Amino acid sequence: MGKSALQIARASYQPKLPKGLQGSVKVKEGEPTQSVDNQEEIKKLFPNTYGMPLVEFVPGEGANTARMNVGVILSGGQAPGGHNVITGLFDAVKKLNPENRLFGFILGPGGLVDHNYMELTSEIIDEYRNTGGFDMIGSGRTKLEKVEQFEKGLEIIRELDIKAVVIIGGDDSNTNACVLAEYYAAKNYGVQVIGCPKTIDGDLKNDQIETSFGFDTACKTYSELIGNIERDCNSARKYWHFIKVMGRSASHIALECALQCQPNICLISEEVEAKNLSLDDVVEYIAKAVAERAADGNNFGTVIIPEGLIEFIPAIKKLIAELNDVLAMPEAQNLGRSEQIDFVKQHISDDNLAVFNSLPTSVARQLALDRDPHGNVQVSLIETEKLLSNMVAAKLDKWKKAGKYVGKFAAQHHFFGYEGRCAAPSNFDADYCYALGTSAAQLIANGKTGYMAIVKNTTAPADEWVAGGVPITMMMNMERRNGEMKPVIRKALVELDGNPFKAFAAVRDKWAKETSYVYPGPIQYWGPTEVCDQPTKTLKLEQE
Repeated sequence: MGKSALQIARASYQPKLPKGLQGSVKVKEGEPTQSVDNQEEIKKLFPNTYGMPLVEFVPGEGANTARMNVGVILSGGQAPGGHNVITGLFDAVKKLNPENRLFGFILGPGGLVDHNYMELTSEIIDEYRNTGGFDMIGSGRTKLEKVEQFEKGLEIIRELDIKAVVIIGGDDSNTNACVLAEYYAAKNYGVQVIGCPKTIDGDLKNDQIETSFGFDTACKTYSELIGNIERDCNSARKYWHFIKVMGRSASHIALECALQCQPNICLISEEVEAKNLSLDDVVEYIAKAVAERAADGNNFGTVIIPEGLIEFIPAIKKLIAELNDVLAMPEAQNLGRSEQIDFVKQHISDDNLAVFNSLPTSVARQLALDRDPHGNVQVSLIETEKLLSNMVAAKLDKWKKAGKYVGKFAAQHHFFGYEGRCAAPSNFDADYCYALGTSAAQLIANGKTGYMAIVKNTTAPADEWVAGGVPITMMMNMERRNGEMKPVIRKALVELDGNPFKAFAAVRDKWAKETSYVYPGPIQYWGPTEVCDQPTKTLKLEQE
């Protein structure tokens, strides 16, 4: 493969490990756990993997050097650092026993089912150290939920003499890992399943998972781009830039980028829902800020919009919930697109039909037709940034005619998504992911299954981090998916009483009126610690 000068230089970077993972490892077990909600239902569904203790790795004497082969799967959307999870896993299993082998399943969970795999050797691994992307083995969104899939996967696991499978993914992927672990445990197959917390969205976190890998790098990448736009905005002084950022349902990325860049406006979906705001309320909020800045002679500004905003507007959220149920009906399957729209209109309530008909045709069609394999609305396809700017323009035009607005309004639109998903990992993510891979290997070596690898105390220097594992069932609750109640990992949304949001809320009015832009610049890999090795502002504030 062709390599840039940066990639060549980064290949020699040796990620830092917590002290507990630097030598021989001993397992320190905590108290038994229970699920975050719906305890009885979750316990009934996962009798073999429920209630297991938290695990922490501490320095020990000796190690499990018994021979073991391991399989690894990259699942779901890409996130910076995935390759370092694999390299950390590889180095750790080889350190335990040089005869251990690592197999990568190609293009996600489907590779396990379809027996599509490759052995990951040192020659392959060394090509991908500290690189972005998932291109070493590719990723996919196949949902593991059927017995036939589990049994088909078992065939190749037996053929390759695999002791454990590591699934690197987000909340839905780790839900799959939990289900697979339970099935293999119930059957006494002797196959361990371990998860790793991946998602740039930041919505896979809790008391045990301080951050998901990739969030740090993605936010720093988007913040560089937003800072560049702010600098251009403040130079030309004639455009309002509407910038939508990835994050799926949660607003963590939007909030972090706002804390780094200090835009004029940043919408937080969770606040919109909590305040029961309508789409018009959101539009009026933006328009007022535009008008106030225009009154000071500033016909420019920046607006950050979370990807999932539309589904947090209460009336639209209610509509989406009913659409999900209607589209899950057997009669709705195999209909053409126009037929499906007609079917939806015939089967939703009058209130929701009124909301549906009030939306722009393109938005209504996207809400009604497009779902991912897990039943989620594909919010990235909805051009919320254009919808809002058009509605703001219309409102300002009305105000101008009424003599309430005297400025000029011209909009530019941006969607930052794929630009951050496969960026070269920051030092934080390179270290964090390598430690996660090493932790996964130790969970396997110590006989654990149904666990997710974790690393805590991540605002301290890397050697002070604390590595271990958390039972995946501890994070589970019951939610409605595709018309049925299903066990899933609870998504972590922005907490309005949390320190990050409070810090933002305390200064946003000032940012709205003034031009307070900060330009973070590109990710730095070499230089002083205060520049190169800092976690996100969100993480720092959460750990205060």
